[in-house]
Amino acid sequence: MELEDRIVNLFHNSMDTNAHTIEQYTPLIAHASELMLATLASELKIICVGNGGSLALAQHFSSLLLSRFRHERPGLPAITLGTDGAALTGIAEENSFSEVYSKQIRAIGQPGDILLVISNQGRSNSLVQAIQSAHDRDMSVIAITGHDNSNISALLRPDEVEICVPSNDNAMIYSAHLLILHCLCDLIEYQLFGA
Repeated sequence: MELEDRIVNLFHNSMDTNAHTIEQYTPLIAHASELMLATLASELKIICVGNGGSLALAQHFSSLLLSRFRHERPGLPAITLGTDGAALTGIAEENSFSEVYSKQIRAIGQPGDILLVISNQGRSNSLVQAIQSAHDRDMSVIAITGHDNSNISALLRPDEVEICVPSNDNAMIYSAHLLILHCLCDLIEYQLFGA
């Protein structure tokens, strides 16, 4: 019974985390989708970044935009930085790991693009420098974060969005981040193509 109790506990913790996130951030999730829609409608792109598990979530999100979420539709311009091993290791070796995203953003970011930052902790220098580079390129930032997000929060402008999952449990944060990203995909598809 102990294993089954652990399973039930994990599901309950996930439901609690998602319920608190929805209570606090439903309007911001909707607003983030509207910002993304405006960028996509202007034929600009969404550039996604994250480290570790957050990079996997960023890649999942951009693949859903490029392909489809619920319905067949034209692809939407999104890219995840950090998935090109040669670029990643080349920049890290020649400069430093903290520049792996900022150098690429300075090269391909355009004014009006959105930088989507996903981080369960928000302390990474590579993500901090990514935000700074995005601002230098006149891009907007949407941050999906977790418990210790002070480095990222401090950099965001008043017109930018941060959705900070109210949990200290990394597994619950990742689970909520996935649901938030799926909400964004759903809202973007709904606003562009209808139900």
